[in-house]
Amino acid sequence: MRALAADGRIAAEYPAVPALLAELSQGDDAFAALQRAGRLLAREDPGAIHALHPGAAPATVAITGHGTLDALTAPLTAEFARHGIPLTTLTGDHDAWQRDLQDTASPLYRPGTDLALCLLDDRIVFGELPVPWGPEDAARAVAAKLALLERLAGHYAEHGTGTLVLNTLPLLRRHLHQLVDHRSRTELSFLWREFNAGILRLAVRHPRLHVVDLEPLIADGGPVRDSRLAAYAQVHLGEELLSRYAREIGHLARTLRGRAKKVLVVDLDNTLWDGILGDDGPDGIAAATTYRGEAFGAFQRTVRQLGSQGVLLAVCSKNDREPVLAVLRDHPDMALREADFVRINADWQPKDGNLRDIAARLNLGVDSFVFADDSPFECGLVASSLPAVSVVRLDEEPALHIDKLLADGWFDVRELTAEDRLRAGQYRSEAERQGLLDTTGSFEEYLHALGVRVELSPVRDHEIARVAQITLRTNQFNLTTRRLQQADVRRLLASPGHLVLAVRSRDRFGDNGVVGAVFARREGDVLHVDNTLLSCRVFARGIEQSVFAALLAHARDTGARTARASYRPTAKNHRVRDFYPSLGFATVTAGGAAPDDAAPDGAEVFFEHALEELPERPGHVHVDARFS
Repeated sequence: MRALAADGRIAAEYPAVPALLAELSQGDDAFAALQRAGRLLAREDPGAIHALHPGAAPATVAITGHGTLDALTAPLTAEFARHGIPLTTLTGDHDAWQRDLQDTASPLYRPGTDLALCLLDDRIVFGELPVPWGPEDAARAVAAKLALLERLAGHYAEHGTGTLVLNTLPLLRRHLHQLVDHRSRTELSFLWREFNAGILRLAVRHPRLHVVDLEPLIADGGPVRDSRLAAYAQVHLGEELLSRYAREIGHLARTLRGRAKKVLVVDLDNTLWDGILGDDGPDGIAAATTYRGEAFGAFQRTVRQLGSQGVLLAVCSKNDREPVLAVLRDHPDMALREADFVRINADWQPKDGNLRDIAARLNLGVDSFVFADDSPFECGLVASSLPAVSVVRLDEEPALHIDKLLADGWFDVRELTAEDRLRAGQYRSEAERQGLLDTTGSFEEYLHALGVRVELSPVRDHEIARVAQITLRTNQFNLTTRRLQQADVRRLLASPGHLVLAVRSRDRFGDNGVVGAVFARREGDVLHVDNTLLSCRVFARGIEQSVFAALLAHARDTGARTARASYRPTAKNHRVRDFYPSLGFATVTAGGAAPDDAAPDGAEVFFEHALEELPERPGHVHVDARFS
């Protein structure tokens, strides 16, 4: 990083920065190293980086709070850069948090602000108590502060455009022990926990609000603050805590951009179990009953816990396949079994090639993968040849495997949906579909035998989280890649003239749930299709053609004379460039004239359909379409 900065090449080499920061994040002084890197990165112009690398879309974060927060900018810049996001920070005045949340002209409300961070500490309560004070004074103060935060959160939800981030407040010993009797201390501890619980509950009531719980961050790190800096410089939250907080905000930004990982690929020997299967045999490996084996068993249970919440699990191991399957089926120590994995690649091929194979079979990009392995060589190979894969470098100490796997929240989502919990089973059912394909004479026969049924209708309330998730996480069949949060989907549902349609599918092998969405709006006799999305799990089954045949027929039947749509190219959605033309849409410019040539890379392409000859619905698909 220093070399790039010295040569003035950080902007030019920005795609390489996440890998460099990933290396820095592995060391014992990771937070200090990332802070130094963040100071170098903060000198760069996010706009210049974006101009050189269009995929590196900048983020804007507004910061306000009670104490001095100068130490937050550097780690925040580094943590965003770890995820390929150049950062612009807007910092408010000292102790102006209440004014900033009330004033819609403050940076927190500025259009384009992605995250509004309001960092609070215990001084917002204890700084206002009388002297002397007791638990009853603290109770009145926290009740008033919670009510204030409720009002301010509601104000931001109404007028803000980004995501507001609050935090729980640590209770310091220096305040607790100003009460000399144990009963009063117990009362203060109890009401303080209720106060923090109340702050956390605000996030349940306001979908545009996120609360970072500082307690786990404090438990994993050093002191909350340095008392001398707190007294003389009003630094009420220390550098290490702010660095841990910055990491959580980086994870949140990645989640809001739909970059949550989908697949966890694990090694086996000395990763899922203690020992080497090929050398020690099934009786020589352990994931229970032994001192080290128990740590591997705990790691397996954590991996299985992730899998139960929609993370796809796969194996990539240099081993003979049959002994591996025998262990996963029959070994008494195993918490993970063969059925927990959507793919098991156990052979002697290079692991980077095996990861590509798993990605191809799941129809996913390797950028949705996390790879966990104890071998420095294998981790280095994957990191160098597949930089889009997030590598978790485990080591010889199995007790630390869980902490390393969970450190970066790679699989974080805003809300778990019913489809998330069913995802692994849905991917496993693909093997049954593949078996049907292998036994039919042609692809057309396969589609007819599959028995695809599609339901198209307005999004139901319990599906809002899933539809928002589709806009965030779907990249290949996403015509404009406009990302929406749940609040955005609700707003569109409530807007007159808007259609927010869920695409649901099922076939002879099971129910796929909500697999896509269409966002459209009616203006006079024109239907504007703002975006169309479909999960990669159900490509090439005629679903998308069936949906548009129904949509365009409905538009014509209700008086529309034209349908308009657009396609915005990205690095991943090139396969749907011709989707609208395949349905009879003509390519036009923004003004309606025929283009001279294909649009340049990255330029939005516009289409128009006269609704005279409508596309035919594929005969093998049964469609139930309702628009109200």
